[in-house]
Amino acid sequence: MAVSVLVAPASAAPDCSAGGVANTVRSVTGSAQQYLGNHPGANQVVMAAYGQPRPEAEANIRSYFTANPQEYYELKGILAPIGDTQRTCNVTVLPPNLASAYDQFMAG
Repeated sequence: MAVSVLVAPASAAPDCSAGGVANTVRSVTGSAQQYLGNHPGANQVVMAAYGQPRPEAEANIRSYFTANPQEYYELKGILAPIGDTQRTCNVTVLPPNLASAYDQFMAG
């Protein structure tokens, strides 16, 4: 009995192979792009952020998602597997500029 409580099911173990990590990033990225495609306001503020100075981009994204908390929580849920993969597999999966933006967004 104690063993079954301490051992997680095999399906819960993350795939930390290079291919598994790449598949997670690809899947999350695709889901996020699909989500943004279906939410034009969120898409507009996120796409505009790429061409803005960082403080302005952060302020605009924070302002938009503060006014639209449901979209924030939905997108945060979609993006969560990236952080889970990074922590569980002890890897960095995003380039520095995206990693910083991801961290800021996930922090709320």
